[in-house]
Amino acid sequence: MTGSRHLPQERRFPLRRTPRGCAYVCFLTQALLVPRMLLALGVLVLSLAGATEVQVPDEPVVALFGQDATLHCSFSPDANFSLDDLTLIWQLTDTKRLVHSFSGGRDQLLDQGGDYANRTALFYDQLAQGNVSLLLRRVEVSDEGSFTCFVRDSSSAAVTLQVAAPYSKPIMYLEPNKDLKPGDLVAVTCHASRGYPQASVLWQDGQGSNITENITTSQVANEEGLFDVHSVLQVLVEPSITYSCLVRNPVLQEETRASVTITGQHPRFPTVALWVTVALAICVLGLLIVLAYVCQKKIRESCEEEEENAGTEEQIEEGEESKTALQPLKSKESKDDNEQEID
Repeated sequence: MTGSRHLPQERRFPLRRTPRGCAYVCFLTQALLVPRMLLALGVLVLSLAGATEVQVPDEPVVALFGQDATLHCSFSPDANFSLDDLTLIWQLTDTKRLVHSFSGGRDQLLDQGGDYANRTALFYDQLAQGNVSLLLRRVEVSDEGSFTCFVRDSSSAAVTLQVAAPYSKPIMYLEPNKDLKPGDLVAVTCHASRGYPQASVLWQDGQGSNITENITTSQVANEEGLFDVHSVLQVLVEPSITYSCLVRNPVLQEETRASVTITGQHPRFPTVALWVTVALAICVLGLLIVLAYVCQKKIRESCEEEEENAGTEEQIEEGEESKTALQPLKSKESKDDNEQEID
Protein backbone atom coordinates (compact mmCIF):
# COMPACT_ATOMS: atom_id res chain seq x y z
CA MET A 1 0.00 0.00 0.00
CA THR A 2 2.71 2.37 0.99
CA GLY A 3 4.57 1.66 -2.17
CA SER A 4 1.44 2.21 -4.21
CA ARG A 5 0.83 5.65 -2.64
CA HIS A 6 4.34 6.93 -3.37
CA LEU A 7 4.39 5.89 -6.96
CA PRO A 8 1.81 8.43 -8.15
CA GLN A 9 3.56 11.19 -6.20
CA GLU A 10 6.81 10.39 -7.92
CA ARG A 11 5.06 10.46 -11.31
CA ARG A 12 3.59 13.90 -10.57
CA PHE A 13 7.02 15.18 -9.61
CA PRO A 14 7.74 18.62 -11.26
CA LEU A 15 10.49 17.04 -13.29
CA ARG A 16 7.84 16.27 -15.92
CA ARG A 17 7.14 20.00 -16.37
CA THR A 18 10.67 20.69 -17.51
CA PRO A 19 10.20 19.44 -21.12
CA ARG A 20 7.03 21.46 -21.45
CA GLY A 21 8.89 24.58 -20.37
CA CYS A 22 11.70 24.00 -22.85
CA ALA A 23 9.26 23.41 -25.65
CA TYR A 24 7.46 26.63 -24.75
CA VAL A 25 10.67 28.61 -24.68
CA CYS A 26 11.80 27.13 -28.02
CA PHE A 27 8.45 27.97 -29.54
CA LEU A 28 8.74 31.57 -28.40
CA THR A 29 12.27 31.79 -29.74
CA GLN A 30 11.22 30.49 -33.17
CA ALA A 31 8.22 32.79 -33.21
CA LEU A 32 10.53 35.77 -32.72
CA LEU A 33 13.13 34.61 -35.27
CA VAL A 34 10.74 33.97 -38.14
CA PRO A 35 9.85 37.65 -38.71
CA ARG A 36 13.51 38.55 -38.58
CA MET A 37 14.33 35.89 -41.16
CA LEU A 38 11.51 37.09 -43.37
CA LEU A 39 12.77 40.64 -43.02
CA ALA A 40 16.32 39.61 -43.93
CA LEU A 41 14.99 37.65 -46.90
CA GLY A 42 13.01 40.67 -48.05
CA VAL A 43 16.07 42.86 -47.81
CA LEU A 44 18.03 40.31 -49.80
CA VAL A 45 15.36 40.16 -52.47
CA LEU A 46 15.24 43.94 -52.67
CA SER A 47 19.01 44.16 -52.91
CA LEU A 48 19.01 41.55 -55.66
CA ALA A 49 16.25 43.41 -57.42
CA GLY A 50 18.33 46.58 -57.23
CA ALA A 51 21.42 44.74 -58.52
CA THR A 52 19.54 43.46 -61.60
CA GLU A 53 18.03 46.84 -62.38
CA VAL A 54 20.36 47.33 -65.37
CA GLN A 55 19.32 45.10 -68.28
CA VAL A 56 21.72 43.93 -71.01
CA PRO A 57 21.50 41.14 -73.64
CA ASP A 58 22.52 37.67 -72.52
CA GLU A 59 23.98 36.84 -75.94
CA PRO A 60 26.96 38.69 -77.47
CA VAL A 61 26.21 41.55 -79.83
CA VAL A 62 27.54 40.66 -83.29
CA ALA A 63 28.83 43.68 -85.22
CA LEU A 64 30.09 43.74 -88.80
CA PHE A 65 33.53 45.21 -89.34
CA GLY A 66 33.37 48.83 -90.50
CA GLN A 67 29.69 49.26 -89.63
CA ASP A 68 27.90 50.75 -86.61
CA ALA A 69 26.85 48.64 -83.61
CA THR A 70 24.53 49.23 -80.66
CA LEU A 71 25.43 47.94 -77.20
CA HIS A 72 22.03 47.63 -75.54
CA CYS A 73 21.61 48.68 -71.90
CA SER A 74 18.51 49.91 -70.07
CA PHE A 75 17.05 50.50 -66.60
CA SER A 76 13.68 51.37 -65.07
CA PRO A 77 13.68 55.07 -64.06
CA ASP A 78 11.72 56.39 -61.08
CA ALA A 79 8.59 58.44 -61.48
CA ASN A 80 10.41 61.66 -60.63
CA PHE A 81 13.50 60.78 -62.67
CA SER A 82 15.46 63.69 -64.17
CA LEU A 83 18.34 63.58 -66.64
CA ASP A 84 20.25 65.89 -64.33
CA ASP A 85 20.31 63.03 -61.83
CA LEU A 86 21.57 60.47 -64.36
CA THR A 87 25.15 59.31 -64.08
CA LEU A 88 26.08 56.90 -66.88
CA ILE A 89 29.47 55.37 -67.57
CA TRP A 90 30.50 52.95 -70.31
CA GLN A 91 33.93 51.39 -69.88
CA LEU A 92 35.93 48.34 -70.89
CA THR A 93 35.33 45.57 -68.39
CA ASP A 94 38.93 44.34 -68.25
CA THR A 95 41.00 47.51 -68.42
CA LYS A 96 38.42 49.97 -66.98
CA ARG A 97 39.21 52.29 -69.86
CA LEU A 98 36.55 54.96 -70.35
CA VAL A 99 34.49 54.58 -73.50
CA HIS A 100 31.69 57.11 -72.84
CA SER A 101 30.44 59.11 -69.87
CA PHE A 102 27.29 61.15 -69.22
CA SER A 103 26.38 63.18 -66.14
CA GLY A 104 24.77 66.50 -65.26
CA GLY A 105 22.61 66.28 -68.36
CA ARG A 106 25.48 66.16 -70.88
CA ASP A 107 28.41 64.07 -72.16
CA GLN A 108 31.62 64.06 -70.14
CA LEU A 109 34.29 62.91 -72.61
CA LEU A 110 37.42 64.56 -71.24
CA ASP A 111 38.90 61.24 -70.10
CA GLN A 112 37.58 59.22 -73.03
CA GLY A 113 40.01 56.77 -74.63
CA GLY A 114 41.54 58.06 -77.83
CA ASP A 115 40.43 55.00 -79.80
CA TYR A 116 36.79 55.95 -79.20
CA ALA A 117 36.97 59.68 -79.95
CA ASN A 118 34.17 60.72 -82.32
CA ARG A 119 32.97 57.12 -82.46
CA THR A 120 30.49 56.92 -79.57
CA ALA A 121 27.07 58.40 -78.91
CA LEU A 122 23.95 57.84 -76.79
CA PHE A 123 20.31 57.77 -77.79
CA TYR A 124 19.65 61.11 -76.12
CA ASP A 125 15.94 61.27 -76.90
CA GLN A 126 15.43 57.93 -75.11
CA LEU A 127 17.51 58.51 -71.98
CA ALA A 128 14.46 59.64 -69.99
CA GLN A 129 12.82 56.27 -70.73
CA GLY A 130 15.82 54.42 -69.37
CA ASN A 131 17.50 53.54 -72.67
CA VAL A 132 21.21 54.09 -71.99
CA SER A 133 22.48 52.01 -74.93
CA LEU A 134 25.77 52.97 -76.55
CA LEU A 135 26.18 53.55 -80.29
CA LEU A 136 29.64 52.54 -81.49
CA ARG A 137 30.50 53.75 -84.99
CA ARG A 138 32.82 52.12 -87.55
CA VAL A 139 33.48 48.97 -85.57
CA GLU A 140 37.07 47.71 -85.58
CA VAL A 141 38.50 44.33 -84.67
CA SER A 142 40.15 45.90 -81.62
CA ASP A 143 36.68 46.81 -80.28
CA GLU A 144 35.87 43.17 -79.63
CA GLY A 145 35.44 42.40 -75.93
CA SER A 146 33.31 43.15 -72.87
CA PHE A 147 31.78 46.58 -72.12
CA THR A 148 30.33 47.47 -68.71
CA CYS A 149 27.34 49.80 -68.35
CA PHE A 150 27.20 51.72 -65.00
CA VAL A 151 24.05 53.58 -64.00
CA ARG A 152 23.86 55.87 -60.93
CA ASP A 153 27.24 54.58 -59.75
CA SER A 154 25.53 51.64 -58.07
CA SER A 155 24.09 49.28 -60.68
CA SER A 156 26.04 47.80 -63.57
CA ALA A 157 26.03 45.01 -66.14
CA ALA A 158 28.39 43.85 -68.90
CA VAL A 159 27.63 43.22 -72.55
CA THR A 160 29.93 41.38 -74.98
CA LEU A 161 30.74 42.66 -78.46
CA GLN A 162 31.69 40.12 -81.12
CA VAL A 163 33.21 41.49 -84.34
CA ALA A 164 32.74 39.62 -87.62
CA ALA A 165 33.62 40.15 -91.28
CA PRO A 166 32.51 37.94 -94.20
CA TYR A 167 35.24 36.31 -96.30
CA SER A 168 35.58 37.02 -99.99
CA LYS A 169 34.68 34.36 -102.54
CA PRO A 170 37.63 31.95 -102.75
CA ILE A 171 40.02 32.10 -105.70
CA MET A 172 41.51 28.78 -106.82
CA TYR A 173 44.56 28.14 -109.00
CA LEU A 174 46.95 25.30 -109.84
CA GLU A 175 50.71 25.03 -109.48
CA PRO A 176 52.01 24.06 -111.98
CA ASN A 177 49.21 25.23 -114.23
CA LYS A 178 50.40 23.89 -117.58
CA ASP A 179 51.74 20.75 -119.22
CA LEU A 180 49.69 18.65 -116.80
CA LYS A 181 49.39 14.96 -117.48
CA PRO A 182 47.48 12.28 -115.57
CA GLY A 183 49.58 11.11 -112.64
CA ASP A 184 51.42 14.43 -112.17
CA LEU A 185 51.52 15.97 -108.67
CA VAL A 186 49.75 19.33 -108.55
CA ALA A 187 49.05 21.82 -105.75
CA VAL A 188 45.51 23.22 -105.71
CA THR A 189 45.45 26.53 -103.80
CA CYS A 190 42.36 28.17 -102.30
CA HIS A 191 42.63 31.84 -101.27
CA ALA A 192 40.03 33.96 -99.42
CA SER A 193 40.65 37.36 -97.83
CA ARG A 194 39.48 40.02 -95.35
CA GLY A 195 37.43 37.88 -93.01
CA TYR A 196 37.04 37.67 -89.24
CA PRO A 197 37.36 35.64 -87.07
CA GLN A 198 39.53 32.80 -88.36
CA ALA A 199 37.70 30.59 -90.82
CA SER A 200 37.27 26.85 -91.03
CA VAL A 201 38.34 25.45 -94.43
CA LEU A 202 36.90 22.26 -95.92
CA TRP A 203 37.90 20.46 -99.12
CA GLN A 204 35.59 18.15 -101.10
CA ASP A 205 35.95 16.02 -104.22
CA GLY A 206 33.53 15.80 -107.13
CA GLN A 207 31.25 13.40 -105.21
CA GLY A 208 30.98 15.77 -102.21
CA SER A 209 33.17 13.63 -99.94
CA ASN A 210 35.39 15.48 -97.48
CA ILE A 211 39.14 15.44 -98.08
CA THR A 212 41.26 15.52 -94.93
CA GLU A 213 44.73 14.45 -96.13
CA ASN A 214 47.56 16.40 -97.78
CA ILE A 215 46.10 19.79 -96.81
CA THR A 216 48.04 22.77 -95.45
CA THR A 217 46.13 25.84 -94.24
CA SER A 218 47.49 29.16 -92.98
CA GLN A 219 45.65 32.29 -91.80
CA VAL A 220 47.47 35.61 -91.45
CA ALA A 221 45.99 38.85 -90.06
CA ASN A 222 46.58 42.12 -91.90
CA GLU A 223 47.07 45.54 -90.33
CA GLU A 224 43.32 45.86 -89.70
CA GLY A 225 43.15 42.51 -87.92
CA LEU A 226 41.30 40.79 -90.76
CA PHE A 227 42.47 37.36 -91.89
CA ASP A 228 43.69 36.13 -95.27
CA VAL A 229 43.30 32.37 -95.72
CA HIS A 230 45.58 30.15 -97.84
CA SER A 231 44.78 26.46 -98.07
CA VAL A 232 46.77 24.09 -100.32
CA LEU A 233 45.69 20.60 -101.40
CA GLN A 234 48.28 18.22 -102.89
CA VAL A 235 46.72 15.77 -105.38
CA LEU A 236 47.61 13.60 -108.36
CA VAL A 237 46.14 14.67 -111.67
CA GLU A 238 43.24 12.51 -112.78
CA PRO A 239 41.11 12.83 -115.91
CA SER A 240 38.29 15.35 -115.39
CA ILE A 241 38.19 15.48 -111.58
CA THR A 242 36.70 18.40 -109.61
CA TYR A 243 37.84 19.81 -106.26
CA SER A 244 35.84 22.28 -104.13
CA CYS A 245 37.05 24.63 -101.39
CA LEU A 246 34.61 25.81 -98.69
CA VAL A 247 35.49 28.74 -96.41
CA ARG A 248 33.15 29.10 -93.40
CA ASN A 249 32.78 32.02 -90.98
CA PRO A 250 31.92 30.50 -87.57
CA VAL A 251 30.28 33.66 -86.19
CA LEU A 252 28.18 34.69 -89.19
CA GLN A 253 27.46 31.05 -90.10
CA GLU A 254 28.22 31.97 -93.71
CA GLU A 255 29.97 29.77 -96.26
CA THR A 256 31.67 30.69 -99.54
CA ARG A 257 32.66 28.08 -102.13
CA ALA A 258 34.76 27.72 -105.27
CA SER A 259 35.58 24.75 -107.52
CA VAL A 260 38.17 23.79 -110.10
CA THR A 261 38.23 20.92 -112.59
CA ILE A 262 41.53 19.33 -113.64
CA THR A 263 41.48 17.66 -117.08
CA GLY A 264 45.18 16.99 -117.60
CA GLN A 265 45.49 20.13 -119.73
CA HIS A 266 45.49 23.80 -118.95
CA PRO A 267 41.87 24.66 -118.06
CA ARG A 268 41.66 27.75 -120.28
CA PHE A 269 44.44 28.07 -122.83
CA PRO A 270 46.39 25.48 -124.92
CA THR A 271 49.98 24.87 -123.91
CA VAL A 272 53.00 26.26 -125.73
CA ALA A 273 53.85 22.78 -126.94
CA LEU A 274 50.49 22.58 -128.65
CA TRP A 275 51.08 25.90 -130.36
CA VAL A 276 54.50 24.67 -131.54
CA THR A 277 52.97 21.44 -132.79
CA VAL A 278 50.31 23.32 -134.74
CA ALA A 279 52.94 25.64 -136.26
CA LEU A 280 55.14 22.72 -137.27
CA ALA A 281 52.17 20.95 -138.77
CA ILE A 282 51.31 24.04 -140.81
CA CYS A 283 54.94 24.36 -141.97
CA VAL A 284 55.12 20.68 -142.95
CA LEU A 285 51.84 20.97 -144.79
CA GLY A 286 53.11 24.03 -146.62
CA LEU A 287 56.31 22.23 -147.56
CA LEU A 288 54.32 19.26 -148.80
CA ILE A 289 52.17 21.53 -150.94
CA VAL A 290 55.23 23.27 -152.38
CA LEU A 291 56.95 19.94 -152.97
CA ALA A 292 53.87 18.54 -154.65
CA TYR A 293 53.67 21.59 -156.88
CA VAL A 294 57.34 21.36 -157.82
CA CYS A 295 57.07 17.64 -158.53
CA GLN A 296 53.99 18.16 -160.62
CA LYS A 297 55.76 20.90 -162.57
CA LYS A 298 58.79 18.71 -163.10
CA ILE A 299 56.66 15.84 -164.26
CA ARG A 300 54.79 18.12 -166.66
CA GLU A 301 58.06 19.47 -168.08
CA SER A 302 59.43 15.95 -168.42
CA CYS A 303 56.31 14.86 -170.27
CA GLU A 304 56.54 17.83 -172.59
CA GLU A 305 60.21 17.07 -173.32
CA GLU A 306 59.40 13.45 -173.98
CA GLU A 307 56.63 14.48 -176.34
CA GLU A 308 58.99 16.86 -178.15
CA ASN A 309 61.69 14.19 -178.39
CA ALA A 310 59.17 11.68 -179.64
CA GLY A 311 58.05 14.11 -182.36
CA THR A 312 61.62 14.77 -183.39
CA GLU A 313 62.40 11.04 -183.64
CA GLU A 314 59.33 10.50 -185.76
CA GLN A 315 60.42 13.24 -188.10
CA ILE A 316 63.88 11.72 -188.34
CA GLU A 317 62.48 8.30 -189.00
CA GLU A 318 60.17 9.68 -191.68
CA GLY A 319 63.14 11.41 -193.28
CA GLU A 320 65.17 8.25 -193.28
CA GLU A 321 62.30 6.28 -194.73
CA SER A 322 61.90 8.82 -197.50
CA LYS A 323 65.59 8.60 -198.24
CA THR A 324 65.44 4.83 -198.31
CA ALA A 325 62.53 4.97 -200.74
CA LEU A 326 64.37 7.33 -203.03
CA GLN A 327 67.52 5.22 -203.21
CA PRO A 328 65.98 2.39 -205.31
CA LEU A 329 64.64 4.94 -207.71
CA LYS A 330 68.04 6.46 -208.07
CA SER A 331 69.59 3.05 -208.63
CA LYS A 332 67.06 2.22 -211.28
CA GLU A 333 67.60 5.51 -213.05
CA SER A 334 71.34 5.04 -212.99
CA LYS A 335 70.88 1.53 -214.37
CA ASP A 336 68.74 2.82 -217.20
CA ASP A 337 71.31 5.41 -217.97
CA ASN A 338 73.97 2.82 -218.12
CA GLU A 339 71.90 0.75 -220.41
CA GLN A 340 71.35 3.68 -222.64
CA GLU A 341 75.06 4.33 -222.81
CA ILE A 342 75.74 0.72 -223.74
CA ASP A 343 73.40 0.90 -226.60
